[in-house]
Formats: sequence, structure tokens, C-alpha cells
Amino acid sequence: MPSKDEKNLTQVIEKIATMDEPRRSVMRRVHDVILAAAPHLKPRIWYGMPAYAASASTPALVTLRNDERLNLAITEKAAFRPAGGADGAMMPAAWYLDSLDEETEKRIAEIVRSAVS
Repeated sequence: MPSKDEKNLTQVIEKIATMDEPRRSVMRRVHDVILAAAPHLKPRIWYGMPAYAASASTPALVTLRNDERLNLAITEKAAFRPAGGADGAMMPAAWYLDSLDEETEKRIAEIVRSAVS
């Protein structure tokens, strides 16, 4: 019998599989980047979107949204730090993307690691 984590992972993979191309491929790759950056995170569906949490029973820390644009977001449950510089006390929490390249994948990994550290 599959565990709760296995069931949740299956739901996330199935949710991504329902998306139209090219978004499906981009979301699948972002999913892989998130899990490579923070392998301890547990994928699950959170408010209808793929999300990643510390456990199956804790709030999501990172979400992937497929609306008018693809969106990677850090939830309010993540460890936030002020951005500094021109952004001062503001804390970045969401990024839109249309495609992936090596630099974007590296930045996503950095964002995810910062949210869970």
C-alpha cells in the first residue's frame, strides 16, 4: 500500500500531466529542480496547485501555479529575510516564468533553498 507521501507525489505528477505543452514540460522541470534543491521537501497538492512542504501534514513552503503565467511562489510559512539593497525591507515571494534555461534553474534552486533554510 502506498504511503501518504507517495500518494501526494502521484497527485502532483498527475496535476502537472494535465497541463498543456509547453507549460507541462516547464512545470515538470521546475518540479525536478525543486526536489533536487531540497530533497527533503514533500510534494503535495495545496489549494489545487503543486506545492512542496516539510511534511505531508505541514503548510506548503513553495507553490507552482499555472494561471495566465507560470508562477513560482514562496508562502508566508517559509523563512523570509528582507531583500536589502534597493528593495530594503521588502521580501521577494513570487516569480513568473515562461521558459527555463540553466540560469533560471539555478535561481529557482537558490530560491527554494533560501525558503527552507
